[in-house]
Amino acid sequence: MNTPILSNDIQEFITKNIGASMTRLALQKNPFPAVDWIMILNQIEAKTKAKDKLPTWFSTEKIVYPSKISVEQTSSEKTAQYKASLISGESIIDLTGGFGVDDYYFSKQFQNIAHCEINAELSAIVKHNFEQLQITNCAFYADDSTNVLSDSNQKWDWIYIDPSRRNDAKGKVFMLKDCLPNVPDLLDFYFENSHSILIKTAPLLDLSAGLAELKFVKNIHIIALENEVKELLFEIHHHYSGDITIKTANITKDKTETFEFVLDNENSYASYHLPLKYLYEPNSAIMKSGGFDEVSALFKIDKLHKHSHLYTSEELIAFPGRTFEIKKVISYNKNDMKNELQNQQANITTRNFPDTVEAIRKKWKIKSGGNMYCFFTTDKNDNKIVLICTKII
Repeated sequence: MNTPILSNDIQEFITKNIGASMTRLALQKNPFPAVDWIMILNQIEAKTKAKDKLPTWFSTEKIVYPSKISVEQTSSEKTAQYKASLISGESIIDLTGGFGVDDYYFSKQFQNIAHCEINAELSAIVKHNFEQLQITNCAFYADDSTNVLSDSNQKWDWIYIDPSRRNDAKGKVFMLKDCLPNVPDLLDFYFENSHSILIKTAPLLDLSAGLAELKFVKNIHIIALENEVKELLFEIHHHYSGDITIKTANITKDKTETFEFVLDNENSYASYHLPLKYLYEPNSAIMKSGGFDEVSALFKIDKLHKHSHLYTSEELIAFPGRTFEIKKVISYNKNDMKNELQNQQANITTRNFPDTVEAIRKKWKIKSGGNMYCFFTTDKNDNKIVLICTKII
């Protein structure tokens, strides 16, 4: 790729202005009049966004960035690295290559990878960047992936696809049938080229909705980053007909919390109890999974209520989520609230409770923050209660 933004002086200018005000920069005179100023500003803005999300790209010299939207929409390195650890083989084809972050990590797990990207300019950018990143086992196709598969006689160990959730006719969508390409309609065609397919969907997609649109699903992976669900992955294998396993991962700064269970396992039962000494709140990946009875059964801890999704125990356990010590349990009534929490400072969470956090704060004049954590919830006897806690983890 021969582009003027790769010149040393422009690259130094871009690096020097990482994090600078784009409004201020846009108003100043272009120090490189032979080069489009908007193009330079885009590189600064996109590289700024890549600093935390894509540190390998950020720290590599002469990387070219697409639009800031492409950087915002691409996988983070942490989720891409985890995703790549789930599968391996000799070959994989990425039907919706984008900025190539996933393929960079797939290149560590597979001998040969193919990056398909219908946007020729973006395909050229990724090819250039992979040269800078010293990735040598990737082929690039600036074409519709359907054409690439049709023209190729190769059988792939894996197909990976992240359908575009921006539909020209319907705007932003999340059902697979509305995404581009339409995976449910093309699934049989894809199986002519591979027996194993990994599909990334919108984090908002309901698991049952995804299962209704797909077939041969073996595993569903729910990946959260710092307790925010980022990716939902459906792993399908041609003619698979066994149990479906839900596998969750919450990637934090210090560790990765994992939890898995078999979907619709008739042998999983939750136990219930009034609040004991410790309180547990599952991470967002587990909350997305819906495996609430399985949490109780696996960790041998009690639920507070069928719909509260909070757990309690007398002995402290290691748990994939937040852990608290319960200091006091009060009834949600005027006297107890006035005596314990009115005009206090506390972090508030509601679970299976009729009032919102905002309404509770306003009604009882509770300021945000501090070291006190209050859970407004319902116990197993359908009583509205407040758990006053201190955070352990």
